[in-house]
Amino acid sequence: MQMLSWIRAINTFAALVLMLFIGLDARAASDIRLATTTSTENSGLLKAILPKFEKEYGGKVRVVAVGTGAALKLGENGDADVLLVHARVLEDKFMAAGFGVVRKDVMYNDFIIVGPRRDPAGIRGLRDVVAAMRKISINGAKFVSRGDESGTHQMEKAYWKDARVEPTGTWYLSAGQGMGQVLTMADQLEGYTLTDRATYAAYRNKTGLDTLVEGDPKMFNPYGVIAVNPRRHPGINAQGAMAFVDWMVSAVGQKAIADFRVNGVQMFYPAAR
Repeated sequence: MQMLSWIRAINTFAALVLMLFIGLDARAASDIRLATTTSTENSGLLKAILPKFEKEYGGKVRVVAVGTGAALKLGENGDADVLLVHARVLEDKFMAAGFGVVRKDVMYNDFIIVGPRRDPAGIRGLRDVVAAMRKISINGAKFVSRGDESGTHQMEKAYWKDARVEPTGTWYLSAGQGMGQVLTMADQLEGYTLTDRATYAAYRNKTGLDTLVEGDPKMFNPYGVIAVNPRRHPGINAQGAMAFVDWMVSAVGQKAIADFRVNGVQMFYPAAR
């Protein structure tokens, strides 16, 4: 009889341990892997809005912040559940190839050209980004590029193409780094760079760079949120991905984006339709 009690006790303990592990696995499975751009993290946006989503969702968002090109590659490989990126041409290719199940406009801001206060290329106040890039190259002024196939790098390459400039030579440095590091490098080299406004605002007090070119419609910078296609990768958290997409474009999510400020200035503007 005592032996039977011991067996029951052991079985009960084993059942409790199994339930604990099952609970931990379920909790881990509820986590969402978000591949996004360095701009959303460097600016402080994710730190401001993700806790609000996580509280409602009940799970954690695990962030990998890379360039848009790398983020899309993570989605293609099934190493992310959802993407928050800003390179519309690449996003459309991603969707057309069947790697995404849904894409929605979520927010926008703009690009700016920043550089040293002494402005050796003389571009301060220009509202034509292509003309400004051309002047930088003609003057041989230092320019630091992301060089990482990010959304910012994609836009930079488009501007050089429109300016009919092949960016090569000692004046042009391809860093292969995130936006924060590139801003730091541009400051150290007294050079120019193209940046999203939000990351610059977060780093402004850490550098001596000024905003020199802004306001060109070509510098519009839209962001999209994409749920990775579970038919391509059955192991992804498709339910969590859709929950994140739906929250980002909901009234609550859009307000959280609009409320984010750096030094009292709004950095991103809601774009959900």
